Amino acid sequence: MEDPGACRLYTGTSGYSYGEWIDSGFYPDGTHSSNMLDCYIKVFQAVELNYTWYQMPKAPAMERMCEKVPEHFKFSAKLTRTLTHEIQKNLWQKEVLAFRHGMEPLIRAGKLLCILIQLPPYFERSADFRHYLAALLDELSGLPLAVEFRHDSWVNDKVFSELERRRITLVNVDEPDLPGLFPRLCAVTNPDLFYIRFHGRNAGGWRSGSMQKQFDYDYADQELKEWAERVKTELMLEAAAGGIFFNNHVRGQAPKNALRLMDLLLKKDGGKTPWNAPSFI
Repeated sequence: MEDPGACRLYTGTSGYSYGEWIDSGFYPDGTHSSNMLDCYIKVFQAVELNYTWYQMPKAPAMERMCEKVPEHFKFSAKLTRTLTHEIQKNLWQKEVLAFRHGMEPLIRAGKLLCILIQLPPYFERSADFRHYLAALLDELSGLPLAVEFRHDSWVNDKVFSELERRRITLVNVDEPDLPGLFPRLCAVTNPDLFYIRFHGRNAGGWRSGSMQKQFDYDYADQELKEWAERVKTELMLEAAAGGIFFNNHVRGQAPKNALRLMDLLLKKDGGKTPWNAPSFI
């Protein structure tokens, strides 16, 4: 693609229901959790659904969610943890069928950006895990998929080639520079979609066992400028669409950083965007 403007961007955060985002100023004072999505969709064009990792999604709930968002809005849904972190050898294929059923309303409405397969840090590139991942991808075939590796053993040309063959998106991650972690790459394995997840670079809190410490990070403007340049010159030229999500949700850094990156990607003057910035795609 010669024109980066032809790449459609969907920017948002990993989850949207956080009480601390009221204190940070993203949500108005007194906002109830049931009304947070209504506020969120006035600013962003997409969201990662966190709760689908904790529990199997149900079609009626997905249907109601579809009815609340604008036509252009997209959801990225995390694959349930029983298929990535708590794998049950004799039940996982039934779990895939249940997950597919839960996703049906998003698929019918054209609101599914992709299924996010978030793999745990101990999911190394061993024979057992390679075979399981291949079988899982086979069972999920036909759905738009994005795979996030957390272990650096998956940095391998054979892995990337297989993702390309399957037209599956490799998730580019921004996380601390720690031994064993997947590095910060800028790669496109699926011409339909590139994907970035910003977890923050809090090396001290990353392995603390506390999510509040792990994802407590505020990106410096220079860090976001460097990413904006890479997105424009390396990713937007290679894919028809892009999903960009911030997971550093503690104290409201995620929406603030996401909005700033939107500024840098869309505005030549690099001006600041207020919280009530209009949506874009």
